[in-house]
Amino acid sequence: MDKKSMGFLKELMETSSPSGFEIEAQQLVYKYMKESTDSVITDVMGNLTGVLNPQGKPKIMLAGHCDEVGLIVQHINNEGYLYFQQIGGTYLPALHGQRVKIITKKGKVFGVIGRKKGDLLDAPKGLTIESHWIDIGAKSKEEAKKLVSIGDPITFATNFQELPNNLVLSKGFDDKISVFAITEIIRRLSREKYNPAVFGVSTVQEELGTRGATTSSFSINPDIGIAIDVTEATDYPDIDKKVKGEVSLGKGPVFHRGANINPVLGEMLIDIAEKSGIPYQITAVAGPTGTDARAIQIIRGGVATALVSVPLRYMHTSGEIISLDDVENIVKLIVSFIKEVKQDISLLPLQ
Repeated sequence: MDKKSMGFLKELMETSSPSGFEIEAQQLVYKYMKESTDSVITDVMGNLTGVLNPQGKPKIMLAGHCDEVGLIVQHINNEGYLYFQQIGGTYLPALHGQRVKIITKKGKVFGVIGRKKGDLLDAPKGLTIESHWIDIGAKSKEEAKKLVSIGDPITFATNFQELPNNLVLSKGFDDKISVFAITEIIRRLSREKYNPAVFGVSTVQEELGTRGATTSSFSINPDIGIAIDVTEATDYPDIDKKVKGEVSLGKGPVFHRGANINPVLGEMLIDIAEKSGIPYQITAVAGPTGTDARAIQIIRGGVATALVSVPLRYMHTSGEIISLDDVENIVKLIVSFIKEVKQDISLLPLQ
C-alpha cells in the first residue's frame, strides 16, 4: 500500500461516524473521491457516490457503509454521569472500562465507561445497557450539561495501529475498511478502460437496517450490485466453526453462497479470483445477509447482487483486527471483474 493510501486509511479510521452521524467521515471520503471520479453525488440521507464512466453499460453499484456502531447520550444524572443507549449492535461485554469521545457542537469531550460490579452484573448475561454510565469528570448535572447535550453521539476513543503480519487494529473497520476499498478501486479504475458505469457508494445507516443502501440503490437503479463488508473471522480460540464456518485473516476475501447472492454473478467472481491467482474463502448464508446486499438485491424489480467480505476479528468492539492483504485482494478482484464485464452481460439465473 502506498503512503497516500495508508495515510487516508488511518485518517478515515480515526474519524467518528456512528449511524446517523456520519458527516465527519463522509466529508473526508468526498475530498478523496473527488480526485479520481467524474463526479461525486450526495443525497439527503447522507450517502456519497463517486461516479466513473456514467454513460457506460451495465451500471455497477459498489456499496460499503461508512457508519460504525456507537452510543448516544440519553440521560445526565444529578452527579454528572452520562447514561446512554446503543447505536447499532455495540458489544455489551466489551464496554466496561472503554475510553470514549462524545461528539458535541463545541467539540469532542472524553470520558470512560463504568458499571456497577457485583456477582450478577459480572456475568455477561446479567449486563444491560442501563447498568453502564460514562464518567467525564463532571461534578454535577449542571457542569456536565455545559459540556454535552442529550442526543450527542459517542464513539470509542481508540487509534489506528499497525500490527505484525500486515494486520491492523482499529475501531470501525466495520465497515469503513470497505469504504476505503471502494476508494482504492475507483483510484485504479480511473487509469483503466472498461465498459460499465461505476457507482462507488459510501452508504449510511447500515447498522440500523441497511437504510442508506435502500435509498441509494433505488436512485442508482443498478444492473449489478456488489456489497463489500466485513464478516466474522473464526481463527481465534473458542469460536464454533460449526456455526460460523471457517474464515481466517490473510487467506483472502470471503464469498458467500445463499439466497442473497445471484448465482451467476457469484460464480463469475470466483472464476475471476481463480484466474487471477487471488486466494478466497467461502461461507454459507441461508437467508438474507445483514449487509447492504440485502437491500440492493430487492430494490425495484431486483438487482443481480453479490457480497464480498473482509475477514474481521472482534466485531463491534473498540479493537477490531483485519489483514491489509485481504483488502488488497478485494481491490484487485473487483477491478479485474469490472474490466471483464461486457456491455451485454446477462446474469439471469434462468437463460
